[in-house]
Amino acid sequence: MRALFAVFLVLFSLNSTAQSWPSKPLRYIVPFPPGAFNDTLGRTISTELSKTLGQPMVVDNRPGGNSIIGTEAAAKSAPDGYTLFGAALPFSVIQSLYKTPFDVTRDFAPITLAGISANLLVAHPSFPANSVKELIDYARRNPGRINYGSSGNGTSVHLSMELFKSMTRTYMLHIPYRGSAPVVTDLLAGQVDVMFDNVPNVIGHVRAGKMKALAVSTAQRSALAPDVPTVAEAGVPGYELAVWFGVLAPAGTPRDIIGRLNTEIVKVLNSPDIKDRFAKQGVEVRTSTPEQFSEFLKNEVARWARVIKDAGIKAD
Repeated sequence: MRALFAVFLVLFSLNSTAQSWPSKPLRYIVPFPPGAFNDTLGRTISTELSKTLGQPMVVDNRPGGNSIIGTEAAAKSAPDGYTLFGAALPFSVIQSLYKTPFDVTRDFAPITLAGISANLLVAHPSFPANSVKELIDYARRNPGRINYGSSGNGTSVHLSMELFKSMTRTYMLHIPYRGSAPVVTDLLAGQVDVMFDNVPNVIGHVRAGKMKALAVSTAQRSALAPDVPTVAEAGVPGYELAVWFGVLAPAGTPRDIIGRLNTEIVKVLNSPDIKDRFAKQGVEVRTSTPEQFSEFLKNEVARWARVIKDAGIKAD
């Protein structure tokens, strides 16, 4: 009887929590500085959920430590439904590159996948290669003479090129920056030879003739750059990297609250206005159930662990 009574108290407590939630402001942790799409996603969700949940939701940018600072803050937050976390592709890579005080598959409760995007392989106009095949040939003839910039270790920008190097057996010098903007600035100035970056960040420069586009990282071409081939089409069969975005909560957040958040966020993201707005930024809205997102994350973590180990990728 005592055991049954204890179970009843737990269930009653969870149900009461879910029914009274939310009764105070919520926060959405973004482990990157303002300006990137993960920040845009967080602000969009926060604005809309503030209306539907009847409580303010604020975006809490926690950049630094290659996203470890913000991710740790989210992992250690109370699992009471008042903290959300905006994850992106680096989330599935981080513990394969660094010793982290959290486990991405154990310490978080997935809510929903939010969207996917492509990275664009670009070069300075004066760079001798005008295609992926020419880049590979030039890199093989000049090992170590080509430099590439990235927005930091473990980012999709970094991993896109490391995967490319591994699959093409080429060597290019990695120059990590703190963010994408300074890399773009140096590439425009001719101080960086090539880079991968999210399509919206560089497509304007490509259209203006200040950069040349060689390929996109995804399996399909980007709607923002339909004339640019995929890396696989351009000479590296099997190459594919999709930049993904998603929303999580600390592990232990009541399932009823996770379900409610999933319903509300999926509704926001699939609204025609949001889908159109994100599409113009090069992001395809793609939502899921918590269970589907959990399986997706497990596969991503396993995939990148293999890639990093096989390619010998290190945090520079």
